[in-house]
Amino acid sequence: MKHTAEWGVRLYMSEENGTTKTHAVLNTGTSTLDGHGTAQCNPADSDVPEIGDELSASRALQDLGRRLMATAYDDMEAVGSAGADSTRRDRR
Repeated sequence: MKHTAEWGVRLYMSEENGTTKTHAVLNTGTSTLDGHGTAQCNPADSDVPEIGDELSASRALQDLGRRLMATAYDDMEAVGSAGADSTRRDRR
């Protein structure tokens, strides 16, 4: 069975008082998942907004990835996949 899909991820970033927050949203066409990340500038460091964007975005994408993997495991269990339990245990 051939299957193709395109999923879009949007990143929404905001910065205030040296703290950058990112909200990552994945739209699969049938569902939406999100992740969150934060980065804070060390007061001893130069304030470089791009670095805060990179750190908070990467953390939001990591969070999104964990949530997507948990959703996949739940879906595997829902369809009675024999490997769902062992796969979930191996990833913890």
